[in-house]
Amino acid sequence: MDGKVKKQKQHQQKHSGPKAEKKKLKKQNGSTEEDERKRNPKAFAVQSAVRMAKTFHRAQDIKTKKHHVPVVDRTPLEPPPIVIVVVGPPKVGKSTLIRCLIKNFTRQKLTDICGPVTIVSGKKRRLTFMECNNDINSMIDLAKVADLVLMLIDASFGFEMETFEFLNICQVHGFPRIMGVLTHLDAFKNNKTLRKTKKNLKHRFWTEVYQGAKLFYLSGMVYGEYQNQEVKNLGRFISVMKFRPLVWQTSHPYILADRIEDLTDPERLRTDPKCDRTVSLYGYLRGTHLKNKGQVHIPGVGDFQMSEVNFLPDPCPLPDTQKKRALNEKERLLYAPMAGVGGVVYDKDAVYIDLPANHVKQLQEEVRPTTELVQSLIETHVTLDAKMAASKVSLFSGSAGLDPTDVSEQSGVQDGLREMHVWDPHTQTRRRKVVFTGFEEEEDDDTTLDLVYLQFSAKKQSVFLPGCDPSVGAFKWKDGLQQKASAAFLRHQEAAPNLRKLVYGSVVEAEDSEEEEEAELGGLFRVNRPQKSKKVQANALDCSHFNPDISHNWELEEMLNSIRDCFVTGQWEEGQDAATLLKEDEELYGDFEDLETGKVHKGTTGEQDQAEKSESDEDETDDEDQQVKMDDDEVMKNKRLEKKRRLKERFNTEYDDGDATYFDDLKEEMQKQAELNRAEFEDMDDESRVQYEGFRPGMYVRLEISSLPCEFVTNFDPHYPVIIGGLGTSEGNVGYLQMRLKKHRWYERILKTRDPLILSLGWRRFQTIPLYHIEDHSPITPQGTGFLAVQSVSGVKANFRIAATGVVLDLDKSVTIVKKLKLIGYPYKIFQNTCFIKGMFNTVLEVAKFEGASIRTVSGVRGQIKKALSTPAGAFRATFEDRLLMSDIVFLRSWYPLSIPQLYNPVTSLLLPVGQKDSWSGMRTVGQLKHDLGVRNKPSIDSLYKPITRAPRHFNPLHIPRELQKALPFKSKPKLLQPKGKVPRDLKRASVIREPHERKVAELLRALSTVHHYKKKEAQRAHHAKHKEFLQQKEKDEEAKMKRMKDARKKLYRVMGQKDQKKQRSSLKGTPQDD
Repeated sequence: MDGKVKKQKQHQQKHSGPKAEKKKLKKQNGSTEEDERKRNPKAFAVQSAVRMAKTFHRAQDIKTKKHHVPVVDRTPLEPPPIVIVVVGPPKVGKSTLIRCLIKNFTRQKLTDICGPVTIVSGKKRRLTFMECNNDINSMIDLAKVADLVLMLIDASFGFEMETFEFLNICQVHGFPRIMGVLTHLDAFKNNKTLRKTKKNLKHRFWTEVYQGAKLFYLSGMVYGEYQNQEVKNLGRFISVMKFRPLVWQTSHPYILADRIEDLTDPERLRTDPKCDRTVSLYGYLRGTHLKNKGQVHIPGVGDFQMSEVNFLPDPCPLPDTQKKRALNEKERLLYAPMAGVGGVVYDKDAVYIDLPANHVKQLQEEVRPTTELVQSLIETHVTLDAKMAASKVSLFSGSAGLDPTDVSEQSGVQDGLREMHVWDPHTQTRRRKVVFTGFEEEEDDDTTLDLVYLQFSAKKQSVFLPGCDPSVGAFKWKDGLQQKASAAFLRHQEAAPNLRKLVYGSVVEAEDSEEEEEAELGGLFRVNRPQKSKKVQANALDCSHFNPDISHNWELEEMLNSIRDCFVTGQWEEGQDAATLLKEDEELYGDFEDLETGKVHKGTTGEQDQAEKSESDEDETDDEDQQVKMDDDEVMKNKRLEKKRRLKERFNTEYDDGDATYFDDLKEEMQKQAELNRAEFEDMDDESRVQYEGFRPGMYVRLEISSLPCEFVTNFDPHYPVIIGGLGTSEGNVGYLQMRLKKHRWYERILKTRDPLILSLGWRRFQTIPLYHIEDHSPITPQGTGFLAVQSVSGVKANFRIAATGVVLDLDKSVTIVKKLKLIGYPYKIFQNTCFIKGMFNTVLEVAKFEGASIRTVSGVRGQIKKALSTPAGAFRATFEDRLLMSDIVFLRSWYPLSIPQLYNPVTSLLLPVGQKDSWSGMRTVGQLKHDLGVRNKPSIDSLYKPITRAPRHFNPLHIPRELQKALPFKSKPKLLQPKGKVPRDLKRASVIREPHERKVAELLRALSTVHHYKKKEAQRAHHAKHKEFLQQKEKDEEAKMKRMKDARKKLYRVMGQKDQKKQRSSLKGTPQDD
C-alpha cells in the first residue's frame, strides 16, 4: 500500500440523454405540486376518509391548544424593562449567571450584583435582572413582580426545597413565565449518569410547571464563567420571549425601586436621628397608570401616602428612541445605581454624572475659567445668608452702597425692590422673583415698568435698569415713559386667563425651543419676554384684545383672499371645496319637494331622465349644455362603478373569509381597541398627558414619601428588593374576608383556629388570626385574589414552609361571627298540646327574652315558647302542634356571638438590621408559647395508661335439650354424664319412721288414689270414644246434606237449561217474519 490512500472515482454528471433533458426542463419550468396534481390527480386523491378525518381533527386540536383568551394589549410604545428574577438555593450560581448574561448583552463585567440591574438587550427590549435571596420574604415579593423566572437547579445535588416553595408561591400570585437552568453538570464524569439525571430532572420539572417547559443546561465553567455559546443561546431565548399579562400586575401600578435618596433636612437629622425620613424612590413604572397623591404599600415596611410624583428622563433609553448619543455604547447599555454603575443619574432638580477620579481632575483644570460661579460656590466657606447680610448694593455708578439695614429702614418711605417667591414648574424649584414697583413719575401716576432682575457675583453686586447707562449716569429711563406705559397696558390686556390653570391648579406649560435660548443673568435669573410667549401669539388677532398699532386694509384683494377659505364657501382642503360638495349633495339626494311651498326641485338625475324622454327638444341646446351633460354622465358612471366596488368588497368580507373564525375576529377587535387606546393621547406632550391619565407604564418616575421609618434608611440592604405597589380605592380599608383555604399536603403540622398565621395577600405580607371555615380579619382585597399562608418567615426551616394556599371568596368590612348553641329542656306537665317545660332556662328574665321563639322536640314536633312560669325558676309554658310524651326532649336552636381578635400585623422585614432581615418574628402560636415557657398540657383522663385487670371468664356447660337428644344419632348423643355432686348435710332431710297405724292409713290412701286415677282414665277413654263416634256421625250427616244440595242444584240447572233452549228455539222461529 506504501501508505497511500486509494482515491475513489468521482461521479460524472450526464449532460446529454433523456434524463439530462428532463432535469434541464424541470429547472427551467420549475414544476410545482400543482402541476403534479393536474398531471396525475389520482395519486393525490383521498385514500382513506377515516385517516383524513383523524389527521384533520389532530391538526385542529393542536391549533386550538395554542389559543388563549385574547386580552387588550395595554403595553405602551416604550414598555418598561422586563423583570427577570434569578431564583435558586444558595451556592447554585445565581450571581455568576447574571454576570454572564450582562457580559453577553453589554460586553461589560459587573463584579457585585446589588439591586436591580437594567440593560438594553435589543432595539425594543430592555431587561432588569434581580437576584432572589434564600429568604421567603424576598421570594414572595419578587414572585408578584416577575415577568420571567430563571430557576437555577444544582444538577449534582437535585431539587431542593426552595425550588418547590417558589413554584408554589408563583402558582398563587399569577405564575409568570418560568425557565429552568441546570448547573454543575461538570460534576458528572459518566455520560450515561448525566443523561439519566437530565431526563429525571426534566420530567420532574415538567410535572411542577407544565409539559414542555424549557430547561437549559449549563455544562460547565471556563475561568469562573459559563460557556459563551450556552449563555448566548439563553440570551436569545430571553430576547424573543413573549409574555402574557397577569391579572394582578395589569390592574395595579407598581415600581421595583433601583435608586433611593434620603431627602431629610440634615439639621433635623442632627437634632433627632430617629425622626421619620423623607425619601425619594426611583424606578420604572409597571402595571397600569399611577395617579399622583395616591396610597402605596411597600412590602416589608407598610402603607404610605405619596407626597409627590414626577417623571424623569429615561436613564437607560432604547436605542431607537435616543435622539442624541452623548455617551459611549458601554455606558448607555447598563444602568445599576445600587451596584455603582450608571453614567448619568437624573434627579428632580439636578443631573449627576459619574466620572473617574483622574477624569474629574482634568475636567476641573480645563473648565475652571468658564465655571466661575460653580467654582465660587464649591470653594465658599460662608453661607449665602451671611454673604447677603454683609453685601452692599449700589444702584448707580459712583453712588454709595446700600446694606440690607438701610433698605429695611427706608422700605416704609419708598417702595423699591420687592421679592416674590414663584414656583418654577420647569426646574421644579422655588425661585425668588424681583418686582420693581416704586419708580413712578410724578406726572403719570398710572404707568407701570418692566421687571428688573438682579445679577449676583461672588465679588460685587449691582443692579442694571432698562434704559440707564451706568457709565454716563444720565436718567435715560425717563425717556418715552408714555409709550412704555401703553405697551405694558396692552400686554396686560393680551394676557388671557389660563382656564386649565384655574381648573387643575398649577399647570406645567410645554417647553418651547425658544426658551432654551433665553438669556440668563448669572445662571440664576431669567429675562422675562412676554411678547414671545405662546399666549401672546395666540391672542394676537383676537378682537377683544385688539392692538391699535396693527392695522389691516380689508379693501385689498390680497387681504380678502387670505381669509376667504376660513368661511363655509371657501376651500378648506384638497377635494373639499364648497361648490364641489354642494354639487355632490345634489347628485346624492336628487329630487325633493318643499313641504311649505309645494314646489318640486329636480336634481341632475331627474333632469337627465326628462331629457332622455324628450329627445326632440335637445337639438335646440347649445354646445356648452352638451358638454355639461357629458360631464354628468361621466360622474354618474364613476359613481355607479364605485358603488359596485363597495358592494363587492362588502360581499367578499362577509362570505369569502376563508379560514377566519370567531377567535380571529376577537383578536382583531382587541387589536383595534389597543390601537384606539394608543391613539387617544398620542399627540399630547408628556406634561399635559400625565395630568389627564396619570403616569403611564414605562416611565422612569420619582416618588417622594415623607413619613418613612428611619430604620428603612439606616438598615437599607440593596440585596433585598424594594417594591412600591399601588393600592386601589378600597384596598386601604380593614375588614373581614371570607376565604377558601386548603392546607398544603407537604406541610406536616396541623393548622389550628386562633393560631397566628402569616398571609401574603395582594402586595401585603401580614400576620393575622384566622377562624377556619368561617372568616378572617385582614385588609380588603378584591375577590378572586390568591393568597399564601406560612407560619413563620424567620430563618431556614428543615421542612416545607408553605402552610396553605387559597383564594378570596367574599369581602365584608363589618360582619358578626356566631356560634350555634342548643338549649335543652324537659316537660314535667302535659295538657293536650300545651305543656310546662323546665331545665332550659335559669331565670324568668331569660324566658322573657326568648318569648315567641320556635322550639322542637327530638321526634320533630314543632312548638313555640308562650310565657314564663313563677315556679320553678326558668320554667315556661309552650304550645306544640301535637301532644307530647313525658319522655320527649325539647331543644331551642340559638346562636351565640363570638368576639374575634382583630389582628393585622404587617411583616416589617426591611426595617431589621442588615444580616437579620430574615429573622422577623411576630406573635407566637400557643404551642410555641408553651414550649418556651415550659408549660405542659393537662392530659385527658381517658388518654392516660392504666393497669389492665382482666377477670377470669367462666363458660356455661353445654346444654342439649332432651327433644334434640332424642333426634340425635347414637354417636352424637352425650354419653358421659357429669357425676352428681354430694348433697351437703344441711340440705339432707331426716328420715321419717311411721307408726303401724300410719303405715296402714298411707297404704289405704295410695290404693284409693290408684283406683281414682284408673277410673278417671277409663272415663276419659270412654269420653274420647264417644266424641269420636259423634264426629263420625256428624261427618256422615254433612256428606248426606252436601249430596242432597248437589242433586237439587243439578235439577235446578237442568230446568234452567231447558227454559233457555225453549227461548232460543222460539226466537229462531220468529226471525223470518221480521225480515
